[in-house]
Amino acid sequence: MLSSGIVAIDGTIIATAVPTVVHEIGGAAAFPWLFSVYLLVQAVSVPVYAKLADTIGRKPIMLIGIGLFLIGSVLCGFAWSMPALIAFRVVQGFGAGAVQPMAITIAGDIYTLQERAKVQGYLASVWGIASVVGPTLGGVFSQFASWRFIFFVNIPICIIAAWMIARAFHENIERKRHRVDYLGASLITVSMSLIILAVLEGGVAWAWDSLPSIGAFVLGGLMLIAFVFVEQRAAEPVLPTWVFSRRLLLSTSLVGLGVGAIVVGLSAYVPTYLEGAIGAPPLVAGLALAALTLGWPLAASVSGRFYLRIGFKNTVLVGLVFAILGSLSLAAFADDPSVAIVAVSCFVIGLGMGLIAVPSLVAAQSSVEWNQRGVVTGANLFSRSIGSAVGVAIFGAIANAVIARSVGTTSGAVVHSSADVFIAVAVAVVATVGAALSMPRTPVAGAGAPTGAVMPAVE
Repeated sequence: MLSSGIVAIDGTIIATAVPTVVHEIGGAAAFPWLFSVYLLVQAVSVPVYAKLADTIGRKPIMLIGIGLFLIGSVLCGFAWSMPALIAFRVVQGFGAGAVQPMAITIAGDIYTLQERAKVQGYLASVWGIASVVGPTLGGVFSQFASWRFIFFVNIPICIIAAWMIARAFHENIERKRHRVDYLGASLITVSMSLIILAVLEGGVAWAWDSLPSIGAFVLGGLMLIAFVFVEQRAAEPVLPTWVFSRRLLLSTSLVGLGVGAIVVGLSAYVPTYLEGAIGAPPLVAGLALAALTLGWPLAASVSGRFYLRIGFKNTVLVGLVFAILGSLSLAAFADDPSVAIVAVSCFVIGLGMGLIAVPSLVAAQSSVEWNQRGVVTGANLFSRSIGSAVGVAIFGAIANAVIARSVGTTSGAVVHSSADVFIAVAVAVVATVGAALSMPRTPVAGAGAPTGAVMPAVE
């Protein structure tokens, strides 16, 4: 939870400090890259770390990730310009790419099937807490101290987290020579970097039909095709093709794609909607969104009771019903802005997400042995990251198109654009239903300790 916390808080704490950062070191035009490069390197590094974790173990990868995040945080704290800060955010992103999937993979290793949903709920609660604590700390540091403390605050958390992992988590790894898939790792990193970059910056840094946009998509696509051919022949592929050839793993990855798009759509547009439509203070708008991250861990913590009784697939479908109701409620009442309605709708969607994300991930983890669990977990989280990146681009394009043709007040444009985005979120939920329906009805068995797990001593 501490390891997840450093990533979760960092994802929200910097947002409220951006105006102060820009005022002190400049670079107003480039500040969106603070978020883009972080998301980019985190997403593309997940499959590489996941494969390495199945090869050399979870513990060294987790400690490497925490170490990189710590170094990146210190460097960010001492950044003297916007380009330097962006470069140091890349280091942080590489650390986050290891920490987030390893926390979830370790939970899959050391807890039984019955315990795993509750534990994943605890991990999800970290993100809920961070959604409130992060922006608050960012505002406090920016207003009363220095924006640099938003990075320095990571130092003690990283040190404590690393110490606890080193002391309390033990695993037995069969030591043997491995053939590292350097070519595959390079191809997946560069190809997905180009594609995600094109998605994130299309319509922002350059036009969708411009040469940079088309070139990035084409080159990224060609390298992705080359990656598939390389992985089919590699002795130890970084992302084995069997991950997407098994029906359960493919369907749960598609569910993860939908989860990423849905969550980023709400996170990006709910605060903007409330602030722009009715002039709600940023704190109130943030708390309305926090209802989503409150419902998520609550549902995740009890989802084990559901999937042990009705199965993984049915639990995911029940969650999707909640998500559909919540998203339709947002869309239906968008023309009559209300903080209460938005908060309740987000809470209902959060309940749905808790019944979707955790059971689909646990189903994927439970279908493989220890030496494949890291890759499977990484593939699922990688799909969420891709869903987030694509969702940002699609929802942004919808909002910009509506605003461009709107006539009247700014608040009216915000209401209409947000309404269309909420409808698009509902469509994304419905599309995720199709992915969930394709999940096989996997029997839930083996509620004992997972195969290959090494249970740490509990004091």
